Amino acid sequence: MGAPKLRRVSTRLGELDCQVVEGLPEGKSPELAVVLCHGFGAPAGDLVPLAGELAAMEESLAQRVRFIFPGAPLSLAEWGMPTGRAWFTLPEAIMRGQMRDWAAYAKEVPAGLPAARRAVTSVVAAVSTATKLPFGKIVLGGFSQGGMVTTDVALRLEECPSGLCILSGTLLAEAEWRQKAKARQGLPVFQSHGRHDNVLPFSAAERLRDMLVQEGLTVDFLPFDGPHTIDGEELERMAAFLKARLGS
Repeated sequence: MGAPKLRRVSTRLGELDCQVVEGLPEGKSPELAVVLCHGFGAPAGDLVPLAGELAAMEESLAQRVRFIFPGAPLSLAEWGMPTGRAWFTLPEAIMRGQMRDWAAYAKEVPAGLPAARRAVTSVVAAVSTATKLPFGKIVLGGFSQGGMVTTDVALRLEECPSGLCILSGTLLAEAEWRQKAKARQGLPVFQSHGRHDNVLPFSAAERLRDMLVQEGLTVDFLPFDGPHTIDGEELERMAAFLKARLGS
């Protein structure tokens, strides 16, 4: 079977410019929406190819799901990344490679996180309005910093989302997240992380997993032998996770 034919359009949803990708028959409404946020320093469309890869693995995703890829609001041009975007800025010591104490960082609420949360929440609300899908039929997720901001949003939405995909993310705002997670018992989470990640350590991903499990979320955790990247097995498991969110 060849790759499914997908359509891609650029549009503004809420506060952010987004790429929307789907293969639904004309006039058919999606049964599930998937909002995926890219990582720190990546261009706005960095994760867009994932729609085609996931849909090729699970045909139902092409026929029934709308994928939305928001571009982060902050430019990193001043750091020498003219197309690089960020959800929130990192401490200068981290940017310069001088400080990597992620255990200490996990206890902090990054200065720009509330604004990033508001922006992504506005996208989720706009997607819900456009598709007439409740939050319970919207999956949130992202890679690295995109996984951090979508975790934050998933724990705070007025209603529980359909699922959460954390690809190479890490723990932030630990006290707040733990408190919010208590109201998300049973939320399905797919989390994956490379054992050889030299950007966000594997041990920090384990701490995030353990916190979510302790508070009653259902976490499917996939470790893989790789660096700070998206792995092939990870995509297969994520495609299966999304198919399960679709239901029969």
